[in-house]
Amino acid sequence: MAYVCAICGKGRVIGMKVSHAHNKSKRPFYPNLKSVKALVDNTTRRIKACTRCIRSGWVTKAG
Repeated sequence: MAYVCAICGKGRVIGMKVSHAHNKSKRPFYPNLKSVKALVDNTTRRIKACTRCIRSGWVTKAG
């Protein structure tokens, strides 16, 4: 499974690393993913979800 949120699909984006001399080179920005036990189709599964989805209540945690 790639470094992508299982709920919203948020993944890696490419941005620029800018030095003090304003030199630019590409670098990746990764989402803040957490591995959580969630209810998916009435079964407990371990998924990777971003913290925004967890905080917003899109993930039903298994307990």
